[in-house]
Amino acid sequence: MDLESRFYQNHVKKESWRTILTLAYQSLGVVYGDLSTSPLYVYRSTFAEDIEHSETNEEIYGVLSFVFWTLTLVPLLKYVFIVLRADDNGEGGTFALYSLLCRHAKVNSLPSFHSADEDLSSYKKDIVSPPPSTFGARLKTTLEKYRVLQRFLLVLALLGACMVIGDGILTPAISVFSAVSGIELTLSKEHHIYVEVPATCAILIALFALQHYGTHRVGFLFAPIVITWLLCISAIGVYNIFHWNPHVYKALSPYYMYKFLKKTQRGGWMSLGGILLCITGSEAMFADLGHFSQLSIKIAFTSIVYPSLVLAYMGQAAYLSRHHDHDLIGFYVSVPEKIRWPVLVIAVLAAVVGSQAIITGTFSIIKQCSALGCFPRVKIVHTSSKLHGQIYIPEINWILMLLCLAVTIGFRDTKRMGNASGLAVITVMLVTTCLMSLVIVLCWHRSVLLAVCFVLFFGTIEALYFSASLIKFLEGAWVPIALSFVFMIVMSVWHYGTLKKYEFDVQNKVSVDWLLSLGPSLGIVRVRGIGLIHTELVSGIPAIFSHFVTNLPAFHQVLIFLCVKSVPIPHVKNEERFLVGHIGPREYHMYRCIVRYGYRDAHKDDIQFENDLVCSVAEYIRTGKGSLTDGVQDSGKQSEEMFVVGTPSTHLDGIQLCEENGSNEEMVGTSEVRELKSPRVAKPRKRVRFVIPESTKIDKGSREELKELMEAREAGIAYILGHSYVRAKQGSSFMKKMVINFGYDFLRRNSRAPTYALSVPHASTLEVGMVYHV
Repeated sequence: MDLESRFYQNHVKKESWRTILTLAYQSLGVVYGDLSTSPLYVYRSTFAEDIEHSETNEEIYGVLSFVFWTLTLVPLLKYVFIVLRADDNGEGGTFALYSLLCRHAKVNSLPSFHSADEDLSSYKKDIVSPPPSTFGARLKTTLEKYRVLQRFLLVLALLGACMVIGDGILTPAISVFSAVSGIELTLSKEHHIYVEVPATCAILIALFALQHYGTHRVGFLFAPIVITWLLCISAIGVYNIFHWNPHVYKALSPYYMYKFLKKTQRGGWMSLGGILLCITGSEAMFADLGHFSQLSIKIAFTSIVYPSLVLAYMGQAAYLSRHHDHDLIGFYVSVPEKIRWPVLVIAVLAAVVGSQAIITGTFSIIKQCSALGCFPRVKIVHTSSKLHGQIYIPEINWILMLLCLAVTIGFRDTKRMGNASGLAVITVMLVTTCLMSLVIVLCWHRSVLLAVCFVLFFGTIEALYFSASLIKFLEGAWVPIALSFVFMIVMSVWHYGTLKKYEFDVQNKVSVDWLLSLGPSLGIVRVRGIGLIHTELVSGIPAIFSHFVTNLPAFHQVLIFLCVKSVPIPHVKNEERFLVGHIGPREYHMYRCIVRYGYRDAHKDDIQFENDLVCSVAEYIRTGKGSLTDGVQDSGKQSEEMFVVGTPSTHLDGIQLCEENGSNEEMVGTSEVRELKSPRVAKPRKRVRFVIPESTKIDKGSREELKELMEAREAGIAYILGHSYVRAKQGSSFMKKMVINFGYDFLRRNSRAPTYALSVPHASTLEVGMVYHV
């Protein structure tokens, strides 16, 4: 699990087979923990109430046939051979599909879209317009024309995200509870419940309490645990097959599914909600694609996971075909008595690994929602410097823990937990099927007939399981629906409020003409230093600036209007991170800097970010690009031409920096800028200052501009932030007032500040309050 680097992961196809097999080994601990623990509770949930295990064995054979073909058609055929190919620059998951559709059909929901974003290398990768007069071209035009269809697409993606969050609550509960349930064989029926629930709660509390340490320290144990578990259940399965019923393989025939439904009828249909649990965790193969590669995940599933699960289910069916006591249906009864306790320990460890994977996946999906403006801002802690997907969100972690404990204590049995978990799992799969059909037409440019066949085939299977799960609404299935409803309201309110606030900023932005009328001094005294004005606008002057100028008599000698935004791609290359441009003539010393992050990118800390930001502006000045727009700006037009400037840590050809540490100075070469970090011991904090080299490549105007920027950087950086109060304007409907004045206001007051990701130092911060009437 301790992967070496993003380069290592993205270029795995070019690497040796040894690298691919190493990633396949690592994926077993990260991707398949949840799927591999499903034999603990599938048969028990299936035979909980709706059907009886009779002497004819038709029921158990039918269930085995359903399990086998469900595993074959959904995880193997759908995900391994089809869905894994729909990656977004190596990333997978519901939002990866939505991101692909956003770029191919231009249905992006982000308000701060800039035309330069389309020039990103990852943005246009593999994007080819569908041939005209085809169904794909007409569908693309329709999606771009009707706003209601774009909103429906966003709601569909958010529904999948909400169900993933619900699965992050239910999966740890049912996995750990089912693993611990093995102790019931050594205790009386009246007393085992008093041990199972406290033991499950204790394990869950420990699991969530240790999340802030990250899994990279113990991640190397995950794959061996899952491999040991898979070998264990497959060996037990082989033993049971040969010991109890060598002819159980005949039940793999689809004919037994027909016999099962014919005999059980409505009860058999309702029991499909339990059979569905055999594919719990299949979505992780696609969601965790960014950590590994398609080939490594395919090898791990087809060579180890799939045959182990099939043998485990066949072994349980073989044992149950010779034992017809309804009260003893479960995993542990089929385990030989001499090895039950070791198997129980391994099962608990495997359940913890599977729970860890889904919890990390929940953190990841919430980070993606937040980056795309669909979830309130939360604190995101990166627990591993090598594996970008390993993150920790404190607020979400404790909410998940409380809800997980509530489910465990409230249900206290695998039947209702299984009903709840099954509905969450199958809903995510249905969303993936719907989005995949659009990807087939819009992104792959395949025939609409192929997309229809894909939806009809896999959609029919999943709809059958969905209906069987939904019928158990009062028996636990209401939990994921209720959770998704709450999270959907939160996401919708936040997205709506964010859009309205941005629209207000756009409508009330200050024109460049007003700025030019102030003159180079802006009508006020320019004091030393850099004023960093945070704004969400990608063009124009924010209203907060005019509000500030009219109330304060002085301003900084260099102004940088900073916009930190997300783009609908997973990662932005360092050399394409910054967009820099002038605002007004060069002598005003005002710049706009747009910093672009992908929805899975990690934001840098404050010291590194400040250095990169100032160096980017310096590189922009040095190249002389700013002088190209002087004529346009002097004419009074509001066109701001932006230029891509690479992250300064990559290269700066004409700017020298030196580190200051007390009286010692260390010259840093012109081809590299080092990442500066405060030392652990109590030493003077290092600072970066510019040294303008004597070079004929830099013209006089750029040299003076660089000198001004150098002096301002030496004086320090001040952060000017807008503290907005959003209210519904007069005459708004009652619903809008409730959403904005209460819902959105509550979420804004209880979420992180817009600049939290920048780690803005409090001592250098100045907030300007404004009321937004949207």
